[in-house]
Amino acid sequence: MRDTGQNKLFFGYYLVGAAFLAQFVAIGIYSYVLGSFMMPMIQELGWTRAEFSLTRTIGQLVMAFVGVFVGVRVDRFGGRPIMLWGATVLCMTLIAHSFIHSLLLWWLLNGVLLTVGCAMVGNLVVNVTLSKWFVVNRGKAIAFAAMGISFGGVVMTPLATVLIDELGWRAAWIWLGVGTAVILYPVALFMRRAPEDYGLNPDGLTDVQFSTGAGARARLEYANAFTRREALRSVSFYALVIAFGFFSINIVVLLLQTVPYLTDNGFSRNEAAFAMFIASVPAMISKPLWGYLIDLTPAKPLAAISASLTGLALFAIVFAVQSHELLWIYLAFVVLGLGWGGMIPMQEVIWASFFGRRHIGAIRGAGMPFALTLGALAPWLVSLYRDDVGAYDGALLVVAGLNVISGVLIFLVPPPRRQVFEQA
Repeated sequence: MRDTGQNKLFFGYYLVGAAFLAQFVAIGIYSYVLGSFMMPMIQELGWTRAEFSLTRTIGQLVMAFVGVFVGVRVDRFGGRPIMLWGATVLCMTLIAHSFIHSLLLWWLLNGVLLTVGCAMVGNLVVNVTLSKWFVVNRGKAIAFAAMGISFGGVVMTPLATVLIDELGWRAAWIWLGVGTAVILYPVALFMRRAPEDYGLNPDGLTDVQFSTGAGARARLEYANAFTRREALRSVSFYALVIAFGFFSINIVVLLLQTVPYLTDNGFSRNEAAFAMFIASVPAMISKPLWGYLIDLTPAKPLAAISASLTGLALFAIVFAVQSHELLWIYLAFVVLGLGWGGMIPMQEVIWASFFGRRHIGAIRGAGMPFALTLGALAPWLVSLYRDDVGAYDGALLVVAGLNVISGVLIFLVPPPRRQVFEQA
């Protein structure tokens, strides 16, 4: 498969399409559909919101430690075998959701097994892969692939709501399992580890281009890549973990709580589901713009803007809901979506630019326990606050504040310096 310079489509672009579909399913199932299931399930099974939401806390902790296992193996074997196993686990687990009658089974199936399946087909696997296949165009590639996440909000939340309302929540889980199998198995077969395995160069560069100026960035990044051990000994690693951990709390909480939050305040389930649609559309269409800007300018200031924007939008959502102005609520969700749009592409580009692409799977996997543990309690604590106080407002304002803080941290974090290790 050595690139001879002939005009044929670089295989990395097929991987972008596969990554789009994988994230559409994985994040759609893990995050976007859960809010639609909350009220029907707790009403039938007699649970509290905190009991229902604890599954996402369990899931965040499970995701963190699965990430350590998955990241190293993506570096070594590529995404295909991991995604095939993950698709099998996810499909079988979704169908098994239709048999849930107890909290323990809910926590096991949704908190543990579903999370394992999503982690093995989701953004860690595909973004590590894309970070190896693209360097010059990494921002755009990851951004286009990440549109699949927002597309999950456009499709999954309304779809799950309709399936539940028309067929019941048990049948809805079965249909989601069948649809997942149809999409994920073909996608998994497309995955490849790295371009060098097939005689190709990152970004589709010919050998001549790669050996001259066009490939300088890719060669330098590969040669100066940090190992996982080196990354773990840098202050920059932990600063990024905390900053992006605070950033991700917003989306984890709102994907779960938006539908019950708005219905609590007198809006219909369809109006509440449409709010997620309203956020997901700008999140999806803004990703290519964020990706284009990332490839042209430093990513840190852009990421700081994106993180702060999500916090300010959440402040606006809370105040708009208090005034019961649906138009202003929807406008605030549009702004929220614009902030969400930059989160994943900028996070991946910053990690790869700080530590290189050679061991990026192992490094990203090592960071997941720290980052996800930071946000693991957030969905449960927000639900617990709602059950105790009777309203979401105070908890959501805290989440908004953490987002603004994350923007400041991202802006201030310094790149790692290799001299530290040479002197150690």
